[in-house]
Amino acid sequence: MSIYKRRERIKQIIEETEVNTQGELARILSLEGYSVTQATVSRDIKELGLIKEKGKVLNYRYALPDGLKKVSEDKVIHLLKTFVISVSVAKNLIVVKTLEGHGSACGMAIDKLSLKGVLGSIAGDDTLLIVAESDESAKFAEQTIKGTLKV
Repeated sequence: MSIYKRRERIKQIIEETEVNTQGELARILSLEGYSVTQATVSRDIKELGLIKEKGKVLNYRYALPDGLKKVSEDKVIHLLKTFVISVSVAKNLIVVKTLEGHGSACGMAIDKLSLKGVLGSIAGDDTLLIVAESDESAKFAEQTIKGTLKV
């Protein structure tokens, strides 16, 4: 499994469960089929920018900083409807044109959609390039994004 999928799963785990040690997080990931060591989890925690905060049950737990917490679906849709100009597909690539200065924000919003078959994206000032696993995955992602714009 890819590093990106593992890190997305880590974010899900810490939102659903109170985890306060790297070892505990590594154990949960291992039980789910991820091949990880504590050192791997330590790097993931650093790269994700996780912090420790007061838990409800545990004294402390891993958490995302406020700026990285889940964005509501309504906010994602509003952002995309407001700033996306066009969505085009070329084989397994999707090109999203945005208003000037909004490429990164729209990239974050599309990442929050967790589109099946999307490997990743690169954002510029007014353009977002999305890489899909296949031509079919790209078409599906394009239709999903365009459908979101019409909501």
